[in-house]
Amino acid sequence: MITGKNFIGNVLSATGLKTFKTFNPKENIENEYVFVEASKSEIEVAVSLANEAFKEYREISGNKKSAFLNEIANQILKLDDALIEIYCKESGLTKERAISERGRTIFQLKSFANLVKEGSWVKAIIETADVERKPIPKVDLRKMLIPLGPIVVFGASNFPLAYSTAGGDTAAALAAGCPVIVKSHPMHAGTGELVAKAIIKAAEITGMPNGVFSNLNSSGIEVGTILVKHPQIKAVGFTGSVQGGRALFNLASQRPEPIPVFAEMGSVNPVILLPKALQNSYEEWSDMYADSVTLGSGQFCTNPGLMIGIKSPELNNFIEVLAKKIAKREPTCMLHPTIYKSFETKKEAASVQKGVDVVTKDSNNNVQNFGRPSVLTVDGEQFLKNPNLHHEVFGPFTLIVQCENENQLEEIISKLEGQLTGTIISNSDEVLKFKKIVDALKNRVGRIIFNGVPTGVEVCEAMQHGGPYPASTDSRFTAVGTLSIIRWVRPISFQNWPNNLLPDALKNENPLNISRSINGEISNKKINS
Repeated sequence: MITGKNFIGNVLSATGLKTFKTFNPKENIENEYVFVEASKSEIEVAVSLANEAFKEYREISGNKKSAFLNEIANQILKLDDALIEIYCKESGLTKERAISERGRTIFQLKSFANLVKEGSWVKAIIETADVERKPIPKVDLRKMLIPLGPIVVFGASNFPLAYSTAGGDTAAALAAGCPVIVKSHPMHAGTGELVAKAIIKAAEITGMPNGVFSNLNSSGIEVGTILVKHPQIKAVGFTGSVQGGRALFNLASQRPEPIPVFAEMGSVNPVILLPKALQNSYEEWSDMYADSVTLGSGQFCTNPGLMIGIKSPELNNFIEVLAKKIAKREPTCMLHPTIYKSFETKKEAASVQKGVDVVTKDSNNNVQNFGRPSVLTVDGEQFLKNPNLHHEVFGPFTLIVQCENENQLEEIISKLEGQLTGTIISNSDEVLKFKKIVDALKNRVGRIIFNGVPTGVEVCEAMQHGGPYPASTDSRFTAVGTLSIIRWVRPISFQNWPNNLLPDALKNENPLNISRSINGEISNKKINS
């Protein structure tokens, strides 16, 4: 049952005066549920509870946090068809997509549960004392990672589960020992409430402190602004537009105590089409990229929105075949009328720029909120002259840039903004001749792909989901995979502390049996006192 209320810790509350509804873009109607935006007093209580919960939660063992995260996964699965149904009604996405995304959400939670249960993620480093060292005795120093404090997570529009209420940011922060306050996304507030209910129930079952999690409704920017500026909030996670992420970054930077904002934002994910690869396999690549560009109506942060090649008959063939294949794809429902209208506006704005040709023709399907895929092309000179062509068009869209030569290709890549991904389409022998191109692309992206598509983000330790600005606000960190936990912690060193007063991760006897660096050697051995 959806109440439309906020979870302030484990209490449902609705003292605010502002209400809103979610929208079914497929049916083009409002959903029936009414949601109450969190009031200032509710925000204050949620933050206060989180701050108090942190005092206890930061000391909770890895085993207990693991049980909590696993129980969240169990409770989400118990929501069963009710969750899938509201997900589809609020997003216009398919049942199959909902089930797939729920599976990814469960996998993320269980991955972090395994991580904290094992425990070595705290990166314990021990340098034992040497009182005989000359000319200065060596002190005993021991370092590890500890949680920052209460975290605010902003739900993402395009992933109602995997990047939202119990998504990667929340799972990582809870694993780190940080209470989480979610600013629920207004497009899928019902989905968010059901998942929040699962988290609260899991917290109660596993004995977590009240305030370890809260879920706040909001239809505008006010709730998020108050949260980011609150002195007891210690970091922010965000997935969305450059405009939104930069606004939060600026707010957090201007606080008396600045805090980090880990924002994953815009990306056009350039695909570099080298000549021989197209010569041999342009049909194969056009098939693969017709699927990638239109997947999920192009509403992925890794959508291939820009392709760049060197002028040739093979590139012309690729463009022609890709356009024909994309034109045959039926338009699919986009997330919300505002996203659909933004897509159509930006697509039209790109199409009327000087030197731009529209290769695909819009189909006769004009169903409201269904995005019509589009392929545009422009030569390299015009692309370099026109920064308006460098921006993301969020939806089933790609722009193909035709360069005069390798030098122009390198110049274009070097002048791109930071990106989440970059892809090289090439024969293995050909790529060796384009080292400057590969090096230029490596300098602009967080993940570089060889002969594949950027859509599809593997959730694992080796994944890097982040890149130079504006792909993310800090390219040193990932928003996907277990290493994303590093965003919510900080290092602390203990100097000359008695062994019995040290955290378990740093004690001589290594009661957690974790891997540690001891005087430069990685082991799980005990230290002889």
